[in-house]
Amino acid sequence: MAETTGQDLGEDRSLLLVDDDEPFLKRLARAMEKRGFEVETAESVAAGKAISTARPPAYAVVDLRLEDGNGLDVVETLRAKRPDARIVVLTGYGAIATAVAAVKIGATDYLAKPADANDITNALLARGDDLPPPPENPMSADRVRWEHIQRVYELCDRNVSETARRLNMHRRTLQRILAKRSPR
Repeated sequence: MAETTGQDLGEDRSLLLVDDDEPFLKRLARAMEKRGFEVETAESVAAGKAISTARPPAYAVVDLRLEDGNGLDVVETLRAKRPDARIVVLTGYGAIATAVAAVKIGATDYLAKPADANDITNALLARGDDLPPPPENPMSADRVRWEHIQRVYELCDRNVSETARRLNMHRRTLQRILAKRSPR
């Protein structure tokens, strides 16, 4: 995709980026500034909610898992202050249930990490029923399965027996999967 011009963004070019991964946050902020956004960053739910309340932006990119809580709290605060904001939720823990929750709360789109600035810009600027083009390098089926297993494992408070029961698999099989590194 060609670089976005400022006029594609509309009058208000304010963009809030909320992520606790500082190097990623800085890289993304620079990339989005080059695309014409006026970027403000936050590294926590508390800071994201404060900015959303004081200066609700037209656009937001919010990481789902932050050190001090859930990024969906920032989405809710922003949606209450600025109903027309375009919000993309980012996460390294892609799960259908979370995607549904994010969209119900008011997110415009949901992207799994690693998402680059082009993917994020496309998602922020997609209008109506326009679906953004598929990602250049989507997660493999093995990676999606691994992410799902990790998510259920976390939701079960890292209880292997409970996770195995919910995933309908043998406990020893699950232990072997958990002992391996994530697939690419």
